[in-house]
Amino acid sequence: MFYVIQFILGGTVMLLASWLSKSNLHFLSGIITLLPILTLLNMRLQVKNMTEETFHIVQQNAIFGAVGMVLFTVLVFYFSGLWKPSYAILGALSIYIIFMVAGRPLLTLLHL
Repeated sequence: MFYVIQFILGGTVMLLASWLSKSNLHFLSGIITLLPILTLLNMRLQVKNMTEETFHIVQQNAIFGAVGMVLFTVLVFYFSGLWKPSYAILGALSIYIIFMVAGRPLLTLLHL
């Protein structure tokens, strides 16, 4: 269940960042620029508060999630040339969910 909550929160942050980037308000650009900086600060806290093994597991999960996000973005771009935008997003989201669910057991094998 916690994995689903993380998925929803992460998606919401990315959606808000992309939505805010289209705004004419300049301070929102600063907020979007701040997201990678916050990620680096989060990594620093992880290094301080985690064992080396746990940190590597978290980083593997982060890389897997980033690959999933790139896959989703590329699929939306590709499908939008073939289908209506709503179908393109639903198709990409379906493949993304399958990727995340199927990849979870593969990550567990890597942790062995």
